[in-house]
Amino acid sequence: MNILFLGTGTSTGVPVIGCNCEVCRSKDPRNRRLRSSILVRTAKTTLLVDSGPDLRAQALRHQLTAIDAVIYTHEHLDHTTGFDEMRAFCWNREGKLPLYAGEACLNRLKAMFAWAFSPENTHKGYVRPEPHQHGGQPFTVGDIEVTPVLVEHATVVTYGYVFRAEGSTFGYVPDIKKLPAESAPLLRNLDALAMDGLCFPQHRTHLTIDENIALMRTLAPRRGYVTHSGHRVEYGQLADYLPDFMEPAYDGLLVEL
Repeated sequence: MNILFLGTGTSTGVPVIGCNCEVCRSKDPRNRRLRSSILVRTAKTTLLVDSGPDLRAQALRHQLTAIDAVIYTHEHLDHTTGFDEMRAFCWNREGKLPLYAGEACLNRLKAMFAWAFSPENTHKGYVRPEPHQHGGQPFTVGDIEVTPVLVEHATVVTYGYVFRAEGSTFGYVPDIKKLPAESAPLLRNLDALAMDGLCFPQHRTHLTIDENIALMRTLAPRRGYVTHSGHRVEYGQLADYLPDFMEPAYDGLLVEL
């Protein structure tokens, strides 16, 4: 199993429109962050996690032409509004495209993209979703086992996920402010864990860098990654700040397990 970080930025992306800060002007490509999304892949299965507004650019950058399913963390726009770009994954697809999400997120997708979920959408090549409401329960896509992990983030129901395949485990929690006690065991002692680290100053709906580090120490993955970062986080400075078992994720990072 390997994980490709398609995007590692927060809702604004980095650089931010109209901003002239050091990070937004940086020439280091690791400081350029598209909206957060990953691919989880084995030799048999490719899963896309979230379809943000940068999906087209991400797919072109990595020559992505086919996926087996899409998994959604939550309904916020930076994780859903690239939905229509998934037409490119359906042009040569005979069946429907499986989507997995919690109830609230799935209902929002149906409202936002009603044309796709309509019974009248029978045209080959359009996004024809096959919705699966996982209800917080584990499910399997191809040879990848997926376990939803309920977390607290803003006012919407939000999930992280643990992926298991080929003897390896990877956790992905791009948006989180608090980890409920009942969810914590699902994220402990993984081979790798990528988790929200928006900024250094206190934030109302996201983990700060220091909160991320403290939670990572408690969960004890073999390798930890910081993702969903904003323009107040400079890659090199963050890399120097993190403990030895952690590193910043960046767009294009490939993690092989």
